[in-house]
Amino acid sequence: MSINQLILRNLKKNLKNYYLYVFALIFSVALYFAFVTIQYDPSTAEAKSTIKGAASLRAASILLVAIVSIFLLYANNIFIKRRSKEIGLFQLIGMTKSRIFRILSTENFILYFSSLLVGIFLGFSVSRFIMMILFKITKVDAIATLHFSREALVQTLIVFGAIYLLIMLVNYMFIKKQTILGLFRVLSSTEERVKKLSVWEIIIGLTGILLIGFGYYISTKLFGGDFLTMNELFLAMASILGSVIIGTYLFYKGSVSFIFHLIRKKKGGYLNINEVLSLTSIMFRMKSNALLLTIITTVSALAIGLLSLSYISYYSAEKTAANYVAADFAFVKPDEVEKFKNALHEQHIKYSEKKIEVIQAKANLSHVMEQNLQGINSNPNKMQLPVVSDRDIEKWDISPNETVFTGYNDLLQKFMPLKNSGKIELKGKKLAIPQTFLGLKKEYYISWYFTAGGIPVAIVDQTVFNQLKNDLDPSIQTESSVFFGLHLSDEKELEKANQLFKKMNFGEDRNSDSRLDNSNQQKSNMGLMMFIVGFLGLTFLITSGCILYFKQMGESEEEKPGYTILRKLGFTQEDLVKGIRGKQLFSFGIPLVIGLSHSYFAVQSGWFLFGAELWTPMLIVMVIYVALYSIFGILSIQYYKKVIKEAL
Repeated sequence: MSINQLILRNLKKNLKNYYLYVFALIFSVALYFAFVTIQYDPSTAEAKSTIKGAASLRAASILLVAIVSIFLLYANNIFIKRRSKEIGLFQLIGMTKSRIFRILSTENFILYFSSLLVGIFLGFSVSRFIMMILFKITKVDAIATLHFSREALVQTLIVFGAIYLLIMLVNYMFIKKQTILGLFRVLSSTEERVKKLSVWEIIIGLTGILLIGFGYYISTKLFGGDFLTMNELFLAMASILGSVIIGTYLFYKGSVSFIFHLIRKKKGGYLNINEVLSLTSIMFRMKSNALLLTIITTVSALAIGLLSLSYISYYSAEKTAANYVAADFAFVKPDEVEKFKNALHEQHIKYSEKKIEVIQAKANLSHVMEQNLQGINSNPNKMQLPVVSDRDIEKWDISPNETVFTGYNDLLQKFMPLKNSGKIELKGKKLAIPQTFLGLKKEYYISWYFTAGGIPVAIVDQTVFNQLKNDLDPSIQTESSVFFGLHLSDEKELEKANQLFKKMNFGEDRNSDSRLDNSNQQKSNMGLMMFIVGFLGLTFLITSGCILYFKQMGESEEEKPGYTILRKLGFTQEDLVKGIRGKQLFSFGIPLVIGLSHSYFAVQSGWFLFGAELWTPMLIVMVIYVALYSIFGILSIQYYKKVIKEAL
């Protein structure tokens, strides 16, 4: 057999066994090329200008390269170890290490750069579709065109060429340092097998569970008033991060073996074939892969958490806009609202108008304010509040000695929590009017111009309002004292009315605002983040799923002799496959469940910083991630079926 025939034979074998590796490489190249194409495409100028989008896309491409590089190096490490016996045989028949390296380099060159060219072609093909997605979620009004960028091509070739050279360097070092005997022992030394659970492993297992639980507990208290200074807050965050990551590592190092050992002990050592193939195998293999599984779990949790938070903000954009703009169109200047009303009349757009007079007053909230985070508002005796009359709010009819707060921001409530009742004082320039506080309500009646984006609005009786109005402190009053809100009668005409609003440039001084514009602006800002995090998360999901799949391939080959014995003892293929399904459920399910758990507590601790909705956007992200992740578990089961079938 000639060298060329040997190379072609190995190529065919590798492509058959590592098709998922080739797919992941093609997918990564395609995604990277599409990302770089977007950076150089002139049609994306508007999207890139939003919140420094160009820098965000550039940073995403760098992170993408880092993820792909780690994946390719790790996958290559698995593959070359699996071929260690083959390399040893080459040396036994007289081949030099240099010649073996040239053979492997040629095989890798053909496989790698063929995948690279296919990936570039696919990346170019889908770049227009990806740009359409970007324009859609960022609310950019532009036409996505199919644009081939030479700069993107050169950059992609340079980046993946450098990764290839790095892979070849790793292969060269591996071949150079291994002896012939060592090459035949590589696979047998890669997995740690333990026959008995030691006391030290029990301690490690319990410590891992306790550290994770400690991190979760602190996360639930993060913004609950337990940490009153910024230093305490940052220390708590660092403690959560450290305890959860270390706890995750110890969980894989000892907790899994400890828990499964308890299950096995409870059964008295009598395990059926399904339990032998699932529990026993996982007990002794997760320990040796603790670092890898910790990295996969942590990055999965990070990807799910960031995507959930960005989607929470995107999903909550309309509700958040309604909180900041308390009408379809909000004004504070009479001449501007009259000008816009005339424009609506000319276009025959029907609307209703609401006027609310607003004054500013000082308030003493010391009796109703809980302990707050230092540096946010350390003097509750002189808090400035907008005040409106119950006469202007149809829903409320309040007694002269009562006050209710509305429109209190969730974020502010975390940092400056208020009790549900108590005594307060409303102060003018000279007067101090005692009031009974009736609690907080969620409704927003005036826009953010009067509330500084989150301060509650005090609704009082008309007589109290008149008293404060006649005793105004000029130093704290806003330039305008009336909120004008316009609500369209037909929502279908909102887009048309919004175009009129934008043409008049009312938004430049921020005294007038459109709820639709506010919503679209938030979707534009968070849409780009969601786009970037989503594609990075998808890349990591595919690469990490492939790594776990490759590990299962290796384990199946190692366990093949055991399957042969079990088949000869009379166990059917279906009997073994049932046990394999349980094993894959644990192999893929444990990292997934731990990652989902980490991301849930991370999101739960600070979701209110990003929006008004939690469960729906978070569950959507998690369900999609689980569905995509499960594909690799199914592929692993199919590969095991093939190995079991060939075992007899």
